[in-house]
Amino acid sequence: MNSAAASSWLAKRIARMILRGFGRHYALFQAITAGARRRFEGADWMGAQRASRERIDYYDQRVGETTVEVQHNCGVQDLDEALWEKIKVEYVHLLHQYKQPELAETFYNSVFCRLFHRRYYNNRNIFVRPAVSTEHLELEVSTHTSYYPAREGFDRVLRRMLASFGFGLPFINQRRDVCNILRAVKAKLPPGAVVQQNFQLSVLNCPFYRNKAAYIIGKAVNGAEEIPFALPLLNKEGEGLYVDALLVGEDEVASLFSFARSYFMVETEVPSAVVEFLLRQKHGKTEFYRDFLRHLKHSTDEFVIAPGARGMVMCVFTLPSYPYVFKIIKDRFPPPKETTREKVIAKYQLVKQHDRVGRMADSLEYSEAAFPVDRFSRELLSELTSEAASSLEIDGSHLVIKHLYIERRMTPLDVYLRQADEDQLRGAIDEYGQAIKQLAAANIFPGDLLFKNFGVTRLGRVVFYDYDEICYLTECNFRRIPPPPYPEYELYGEPWYSVGPADVFPEEFAPFLLTSPRVRDAFFASHRNLLEPEYWRQCQENIRRGYLADVFPYPEAKRFQAGPAPRRRSSRPAPASRFAAFG
Repeated sequence: MNSAAASSWLAKRIARMILRGFGRHYALFQAITAGARRRFEGADWMGAQRASRERIDYYDQRVGETTVEVQHNCGVQDLDEALWEKIKVEYVHLLHQYKQPELAETFYNSVFCRLFHRRYYNNRNIFVRPAVSTEHLELEVSTHTSYYPAREGFDRVLRRMLASFGFGLPFINQRRDVCNILRAVKAKLPPGAVVQQNFQLSVLNCPFYRNKAAYIIGKAVNGAEEIPFALPLLNKEGEGLYVDALLVGEDEVASLFSFARSYFMVETEVPSAVVEFLLRQKHGKTEFYRDFLRHLKHSTDEFVIAPGARGMVMCVFTLPSYPYVFKIIKDRFPPPKETTREKVIAKYQLVKQHDRVGRMADSLEYSEAAFPVDRFSRELLSELTSEAASSLEIDGSHLVIKHLYIERRMTPLDVYLRQADEDQLRGAIDEYGQAIKQLAAANIFPGDLLFKNFGVTRLGRVVFYDYDEICYLTECNFRRIPPPPYPEYELYGEPWYSVGPADVFPEEFAPFLLTSPRVRDAFFASHRNLLEPEYWRQCQENIRRGYLADVFPYPEAKRFQAGPAPRRRSSRPAPASRFAAFG
């Protein structure tokens, strides 16, 4: 075999090897996802949490296995760019057989980046730009079903839609569910709203599973207007299913897909078709990187130090025109911080694997990320070189950051409170307390409860984002401060009682957090129990008993109130005038 033939044979072999690795990953990913229905119907909530954690680890495990296989079986050590250009061409040919080409491209990138230095990360070697279109898949695969209420009546359509998912549990009272949905729709209609005769409900065929709920996701199409909606289904153990709420509109549905929530389990053969239906921004690392490169090309502002209090563990910077922050672990941590780089990384991994219950920001983790050095402000560059020099490398015109995290930008809570009026302040403090309580219910103790470690999202939700002191709630020892043996002990600078490494004294939260009378009054109005060790001990007891608290990704006011079953209504198709009023 001549050298050209040998090179071609090796390129084909490596391309197939990488795609087999992706195939193994996706098969395992789908297998654990396929169990989501069984876990939901069986109310196996702890099993659902375990499955979510395991699924997150699958990707890195398969990338690692495939990288070792390519190295050992094909003798790949130093980069042969001519060979890898052939490998990429062969890989693209193979992708035309796949229904997840965009995911397979990302897997290829991950393997290549494990093998070689970042100076080779360009479109000749990896998929900086997508090579395979997914548009034909969206046409070939039926991802959703359309229903036409004007033809057969809104009641009948809703009953058919709920039945179409084939759940193994009955609905406790489907007539009540339908009635609740109709009432909610009526309340949403603005005065004088005109509903077109060809009005349709387009609903994804695959439910979205997360925590203790299954979500029906769809959109109402009224002429040229498209309105997203979601119906959360809950399992009342021992009785059956019921519809808990109707979420309508961009903001309400966006709360389900928040970056601060754990990932959904959705059983679908063609993810790109589901994403296209949702018309939502893709949050994968490869898609994010492509979007970021496009933004850099068409913007001129500088990277600057992120607003808010400077952290003791992280250097945080942002590009004002781009809605994200970039976080780098510092080389040294001043007292009283007692941690290490390895521990900080482990805390971020804990958050990635845990149910974030809408209260912890998701982070994209990158290695060897290159930024144009001339886009950094002088102040920022000075801080990075002073505080995180070991994570930096200059490569020509680029500043290479060896390891960083990227998160959605939020307004720091301490900054928000300083600018807030009375109503905004009370709302933010209530959100802050709810965030702490919902994290506790999910077995998370933030460690550092200072306002600067929380942010306020565009929708006014308070989210925790500083993870270096985070731990499991069940690892803490919540204590009440014992009375001093003598009154003068209270004047001493040191405590008169012993303090263990896991001890937490909730009474101490108030002097550090509630220095402002406005903040203290707002906090005491709804969350005073957070200052009592008994509250935290009860949370621990609930967790140890295996009780998984209900944490809803929508306001309590959105939930339907169960009432008596409505009077049976006619199932005849509704005339246009009756349909227009949803009567």
